[in-house]
Amino acid sequence: MPERRTTPRKKFSFYMRVLDDDTQTMLGHMVEVSAIGLQLETIMPLPLERDYYLRLELTPELADRPFMVFIARTKWCKPDVIEPNLYHVGFAIVEIMPDDREIFLRIIEKYAK
Repeated sequence: MPERRTTPRKKFSFYMRVLDDDTQTMLGHMVEVSAIGLQLETIMPLPLERDYYLRLELTPELADRPFMVFIARTKWCKPDVIEPNLYHVGFAIVEIMPDDREIFLRIIEKYAK
């Protein structure tokens, strides 16, 4: 399948949990990130083209609050090549507040390689 991504993504070197803000359940943790989306490693497949209110837990060096919430849509989901009980899920950011966008870009700058 040809690459359709236009914004480069980076490996994420920090363990950052991502929760479903509606249910307060952990969806997974970030493994790759870009300015317009992210990839999670999860223990369950997620339905495609579904919008989630994602909650990122923040550290004090990133922001003066404990978390941020934004809307992201699942674009793809596939099982991990090595660990078949894990899944990789790609999300596109649909809606994010301007100050949260700044925090998100700070996260990329600080933890992505």
